[in-house]
Amino acid sequence: MPEGTAAKSGGITVGLRVDVDTFRGTRLGVPRLVEILAKYHIRAGFFFSVGPDNMGRHLFRLLKPRFFWKMLRTRAANLYGPGIIFCGTLGPGRKIGKGNEQVIRDCAAAGHEIGLHAWDHHLWQAKCDTMSVQRAERQTRLGYDELTRILGRLPDCAAFPAWKCQEAFLPFKESMGFRYNSDCRGRGIFLTVVAGRRLSTPQIALNLPTYDELIGSGGVSDANYNETLLSLIDDRGPNLLTIHAEVEGISRDALFEEFLRMAAERQIRFVPPGELLPGDLDSLPAGRIEQKMIPGREGKLAVCRLEA
Repeated sequence: MPEGTAAKSGGITVGLRVDVDTFRGTRLGVPRLVEILAKYHIRAGFFFSVGPDNMGRHLFRLLKPRFFWKMLRTRAANLYGPGIIFCGTLGPGRKIGKGNEQVIRDCAAAGHEIGLHAWDHHLWQAKCDTMSVQRAERQTRLGYDELTRILGRLPDCAAFPAWKCQEAFLPFKESMGFRYNSDCRGRGIFLTVVAGRRLSTPQIALNLPTYDELIGSGGVSDANYNETLLSLIDDRGPNLLTIHAEVEGISRDALFEEFLRMAAERQIRFVPPGELLPGDLDSLPAGRIEQKMIPGREGKLAVCRLEA
């Protein structure tokens, strides 16, 4: 298939989600990804962190063996760059949304779904497991209000950072008007049941691994990464892939563009996650969110369990 041509209908459909965690990822990675995706006539869902960029504070987690090994395995300094590695370590991080309003608006104008990722990504990832519902709501509201201000409208969707989510956090998101949430790992699209109540906002679970989960493990390197990832796409669906503005939009942009070319040759079509939703949401199965470990990640994540 010629470069710049979308895959024909009838092939495998994959939802494409872009997580934007940092100031640098927003400023540099998002415009580059918008450019690459336009070349292949692809729309995606972009999930923005809009509060302080304190991601460098994750360095304090190096005392944890699993995190230390991940940093070595992914060669994090080379992958993310010093601008991210040390951000927010010596003082309050820069406000991502305030410094990149036009980048976010341009992304929306290009036709991509725009979702809320976080207010403070680092705080959420580090504290979610012990966070109260009240604190979680405050964090979510801060991000929601800021992204609404930047867009001049409500965000389309939401995805909590790093697939860190307590089931108890989901009911308060119902009032925010999101078309869908994508807060968990696993497979499927479902309506979450919390304390016996079936929520109305669908969840789209992530079934495909991210770059930092695969690379350096089981013999996976940049040389065979794309082929490995393509082999994991299930023709039974649904498939959802998450890339990161800080990775595929900056240090691995050429690798990602090659991935899209290879995918097009295999008749794989990428769509915004919202296009995976069925027309009748009431037909979706019910599901629960549990806390489990998954390969390549530190700590427990939200993982879906569909009810029979």
